[in-house]
Amino acid sequence: MVSEALTAERVLEATEEVLRRYGPSKATVVDVARALGVSHGSVYRHFRTKAALREAVTQRWLDRTSELLTPVVDDSAPAEERLDRWLTRLFEAKRHKAGGDPELFATYSVLTGDMSAVVDRHIGDLVGQLARIIEDGRREGVFASDSVGFPTEAARAVFQATGRFHDPAYAAEWSRPGIDEDFAAVRTLVIRGLRA
Repeated sequence: MVSEALTAERVLEATEEVLRRYGPSKATVVDVARALGVSHGSVYRHFRTKAALREAVTQRWLDRTSELLTPVVDDSAPAEERLDRWLTRLFEAKRHKAGGDPELFATYSVLTGDMSAVVDRHIGDLVGQLARIIEDGRREGVFASDSVGFPTEAARAVFQATGRFHDPAYAAEWSRPGIDEDFAAVRTLVIRGLRA
């Protein structure tokens, strides 16, 4: 055993593989330790409980989406263009997660259902990204700001209005014929609705 080389990141990578292999109901810390070739105590040095480990691996999985969207938020392009790209990239990322690794997607759907605080943080992060883009659009004079709480309320509304294209509850619809046209129609309507 080489516990010095064991990092939290390695534990999370192994946990993801164990979850993929066994599913959330059968995966154990002992399985993770076995996959790493260490004792389960070594895993517990990085994550004090099984719940903490599951929370960290779920947060890591959700953060990948936020990280993918950050370059769009930070881009210097006009806000309307960035909002269009952000919504498109979010839909593409969620659809890729669901279709690219359906077993892992199903596993994380179960885990996120058990961890509302982790999901709430993720949604807060995404709404925060949207708010930054919408506020930039307000400063550019492109998006109207006639509501109290703008841009956060507007960001929440945009997030909710596009939920069919990023909420995992709708994943079965993401591969159906016509979904891209439906997404384009909603995206266009949302952006038009924000214009000054």
